[in-house]
Amino acid sequence: MQTLSRLVCLAVLLLLAAEPALAQEVTLNLGDGTSLSARSVQLILLLTVLSLAPGLAVMVTCFPFVVTVLSILRQAIGLQQAPPNMLIVSLALFLTWYVMDPVFTEAWVNGLAPLSREELELAPAIVRTLAPFREFMAARLDPETFAHLAELRPDPMPAALPDAPLSVLVPAFMLSEIKLAFQIGFLVFLPFLIIDLVVAAVLMSMGMMMVPPAIVSLPFKLAFFVVADGWSLIAQALVRSYV
Repeated sequence: MQTLSRLVCLAVLLLLAAEPALAQEVTLNLGDGTSLSARSVQLILLLTVLSLAPGLAVMVTCFPFVVTVLSILRQAIGLQQAPPNMLIVSLALFLTWYVMDPVFTEAWVNGLAPLSREELELAPAIVRTLAPFREFMAARLDPETFAHLAELRPDPMPAALPDAPLSVLVPAFMLSEIKLAFQIGFLVFLPFLIIDLVVAAVLMSMGMMMVPPAIVSLPFKLAFFVVADGWSLIAQALVRSYV
């Protein structure tokens, strides 16, 4: 008991004799004078843009046109899962890269490269980066579609199409691309539709009304597509429409 009392007294004496500890101030130096909250907002905005980058890239390129035509081609042949969706999208992506390579290069040279070398501020770099895409979209969009969308905006539109707001330019471009893809898809569908009609007429004349014409016509459509070198013709037609 005496030992415990001595230990308690010793602990009290040590606490009284100890000097008050000064709490060390924790500081965070960001290097450029910006606050932590501002940097947090910038980081959140950057992550948001990076997550939306694939979708944004699709909107301002020829990808909607290419993937729509390829999907219609697969439906015209009568194949549901061949080629698979992943292959269709991959082919559309690489054809998009082939077509858009000059635009990507110009955007990098004029905007992104100077920004990475710290020769430009962020705002002018964004303007220079978007300029080639604006020119590309303005050259492809349907004037009537753009006029219909512009009429719904109370603000006056600039005289030059590339200078139009992206909120009008991008949807007008996408609608124009889908419209053109459907027009080409109609032409792609015609020869396969003729094969279906011929096969159906032959089956009817032979009294084989219970046989599905789609099953019988599928080998003929595949043979026609292979003999005509269809993939090469479709790829060349898609690329030449942008040259």
